[in-house]
Amino acid sequence: MATQASAKAAIRKQVAEKLTTVSQEEKLRQSREVLKKLLSLPSFQSSKRVSTYLSIDNEIDTEPIVRKIFECGKECFVPRYSKIGMEMVKLSSIEDWETLPVTSWGIKQPKLKDDREDALKTGGLDFIVVPGVAFTSKGLRLGHGGGYYDKFLANIKKCQEKPPACVALAFKEQVLEDLPTSETDVKIDLVLYAE
Repeated sequence: MATQASAKAAIRKQVAEKLTTVSQEEKLRQSREVLKKLLSLPSFQSSKRVSTYLSIDNEIDTEPIVRKIFECGKECFVPRYSKIGMEMVKLSSIEDWETLPVTSWGIKQPKLKDDREDALKTGGLDFIVVPGVAFTSKGLRLGHGGGYYDKFLANIKKCQEKPPACVALAFKEQVLEDLPTSETDVKIDLVLYAE
């Protein structure tokens, strides 16, 4: 177990270092290409209740995704982390997104005291945009190490009759041949990345 944890930590460090060498222009180019791929997915087009992470610097930019969700008249849910885990809570508008506070991790997130609709309690989700540090083209995922998404995805797949489409977004530098995984790591349906 310790060797797997250290292997995962080494990959996180290696990918983070690789991403520091990618220019802002190249990150924008890849983000635009990945966004096009996402928007063309039939599972995204037919979805009504969509969850997306709110990106930070070394991740595919999700701001255009949030905007598109609202433009298309879909419902938008975003992660809210706390000591007890992660829930997906509803955003009411793009203005709501713009005014979200930033956490100590540098992530936009609704305040814990805000009373917001929780997706799991009000009909679930049909499409989830999943973050991560590294992926394989076959859907293996290495997260940031907190296990928040793995727990959430395992839970929603148990709770919902029809599981949501789970799609990860990645820079090509984040896509590796193989990743160390454990039984708690949840596989992603599709990993979208730029060429």
